[in-house]
Amino acid sequence: MDTVIIKNTLTDAQKKLMGFIGKCYASVKSRIQAEKYIKGLLGPTERKNGWQLAEANGEKTPYKIQQFLYRAVWSADEVRDCNREYVKEEIGTDEAVLVADETGFLKKGTKSAGVKRQYSGTAGRIENCQVGVFLTYFTPKGFALIDRELYLPEDWINDRERCKAAGIPDSVEFKPKTIMALDMVKSAHKANLPFSWVTADSLYGDCREISMWLESVKKGYVLAVSGKSYVWRGNNQQRIADIMKELPLDGWERLSAGTGSKGERYYDWLKLSINQPSIDGWNRCLVVRRSVSKSEEVRAFICFYPEGTCLQKLVQVAGSRWTVEQSFEESKGEVGLDHYEVRSYTGWYKHITLSCCAHSLLAVIKTQVDNDTAFQAAVLPDEGHSLQGFKKGRGL
Repeated sequence: MDTVIIKNTLTDAQKKLMGFIGKCYASVKSRIQAEKYIKGLLGPTERKNGWQLAEANGEKTPYKIQQFLYRAVWSADEVRDCNREYVKEEIGTDEAVLVADETGFLKKGTKSAGVKRQYSGTAGRIENCQVGVFLTYFTPKGFALIDRELYLPEDWINDRERCKAAGIPDSVEFKPKTIMALDMVKSAHKANLPFSWVTADSLYGDCREISMWLESVKKGYVLAVSGKSYVWRGNNQQRIADIMKELPLDGWERLSAGTGSKGERYYDWLKLSINQPSIDGWNRCLVVRRSVSKSEEVRAFICFYPEGTCLQKLVQVAGSRWTVEQSFEESKGEVGLDHYEVRSYTGWYKHITLSCCAHSLLAVIKTQVDNDTAFQAAVLPDEGHSLQGFKKGRGL
């Protein structure tokens, strides 16, 4: 792709994005600062913190950026909503998949809102970190981060003096990550964002409130579940762990869950019957995925889908969960999702939301520089955090 074309496409896309989110800023100064902030996030600066973003914008100190994040009056939720509308217009389709997941932000000290020693999927271990729950929107045209919530552990919520020091409003109550994810899906549905499917890992799949709500609004799902979950088969309630111990030898199909870094990601898949919902035109089933090379590695998914949906479609939806992993990889590596230095609750939301906007813009650029819009699962991230790796992964 010609460098000039990419540059012109980037400029045009930035203007259109600002047309959506610019109305969230009451003053011209704030709107200009937002535009500069996003431009800095998209730029070649290695770290997207206050000092380096200021230098990239030709400013001697980070004062204006700090004022913009800490004291300027604008709503991160309003910007989130406008970014979602931008994504809807640019890459929205009825067959879209919403993907929920969380990621960790490693931090030092005890002052940053929500920070504590807790499990971080980013580090793969317990670390001192903040945890954010995110929602990715995946369509035939691309994928982008469209929502985010900062997880606040119960010991934080129970310490109101600590909350006050971190700028957490008294109205904020404790919410499990699962309910945060459900609220984001509900918000997308209420905003008339077109989608047909939801997928997530077992933390969310084990939450009955999520699957029950999706069934109530007739949205399909393919949710991973852990061994402690259960399903009804006939008159018996069976644990997933027990079902996985007695899998049949026959009936498996070898299907691809999408393209990975080493080619097609093939697994053996098995569809098992479970009790059906009392909703006309809809079915449920349990789908089991087994590794081709390590048959002992199996995972189960509870599925809810329109009648006539083939197994390959369910596999495709399950495979789309990797888009949220790639979204984290791209956003942290290229638009500074985890480069912030703010400690406050409001500051976190403002920085993270603008990073999501920058990531959405990159998703749109991809559709404009690549005419191939075939529905494909995302390539697994394996190129590190380099700009070259990002462009390779996105076809730029």
